[in-house]
Amino acid sequence: MKVLIVNNISREGPGLLKEILEENRIDYYIYDFEREKLFPSPDDYDAIFVFGGPDSANDETEKMKEEIKGVKEFLNKEVPYFGICLGLQVMVKALGGKVMKNPIKEVGWRDPQDNIFKVHLTEDGKKDPIFEGVESEFDIFQLHGETVELTSEMKLLGTGEYCKNQIVRYGKNAYGFQGHIELSSDMFYTWIREDEDLNKLDKYKLEKDYNKVRKTYESSGRKILKNFLDVSSF
Repeated sequence: MKVLIVNNISREGPGLLKEILEENRIDYYIYDFEREKLFPSPDDYDAIFVFGGPDSANDETEKMKEEIKGVKEFLNKEVPYFGICLGLQVMVKALGGKVMKNPIKEVGWRDPQDNIFKVHLTEDGKKDPIFEGVESEFDIFQLHGETVELTSEMKLLGTGEYCKNQIVRYGKNAYGFQGHIELSSDMFYTWIREDEDLNKLDKYKLEKDYNKVRKTYESSGRKILKNFLDVSSF
């Protein structure tokens, strides 16, 4: 069995997922949109992860058209799907939903009230197998300015205070997360060094918050990712 990992920008890679795949000796291939142009075939993979990036799913670029088309093919074949940030928005767009500006930009660890960003599972979320062993409220890292509008075929699994539609499921095995649960230490320090929006924040405070939440953050993120692989029969 083989996992496809789609990177929209090199710094927003698989992070904790890569560690889990290697620990469990699961074969994977990283498709890098910065180097490649033709989207892989769903016939060659048993699950797909699509990560974040600076694009908007509303962009009329050839890259985004190709990505939405490719993701739609995976969803039509019912290949287990896990999208984070832009990966969620591409999934929703491919399924006929809408992507729009969020009332505020959510950036970093803390919300406008200076509280750590959290996701709250809905009743549907609490029953979903990918949240087995995960608290109904957990910390999440944010880096987005857009949000999604669900179709009637989608279920809302998790909500946030300043961005309602945080976790979405379509069908039995397609999931999208607006926030980031995949951050490894290397990724975190690369992001706060390179990302334009994170550069506007106090790096000392970002690092302090990371050290404060890291243990529980990584625990919940790893459980969710591993649960998804388990329910996808890996």
